[in-house]
Amino acid sequence: MAVYVDPMMSWPKNPHWRYNESCHLIADRLDELHAFAKSIGLKRAWFQNRFNCPHYDLTAAKRRKAVSLGAIELTNAELAKRIRILRGKND
Repeated sequence: MAVYVDPMMSWPKNPHWRYNESCHLIADRLDELHAFAKSIGLKRAWFQNRFNCPHYDLTAAKRRKAVSLGAIELTNAELAKRIRILRGKND
């Protein structure tokens, strides 16, 4: 199972997200993504498939938990490359 997180980033205020900082959790396969998200306490309702990039948004605490359970930390550039690879698999 390969799941990945990018660095925490600051975001403008959003009425649908109460946190100022977050990051993304992605995986090589959707079943891996959902299983891992569940293992760190995320609800399936929080899943997002925007811009053909299936992911969950993580708070700092959830990111730490994800990394402690084996999520691979990527830079923003590495995450973008991984997303391009995953999109190619799904085309």
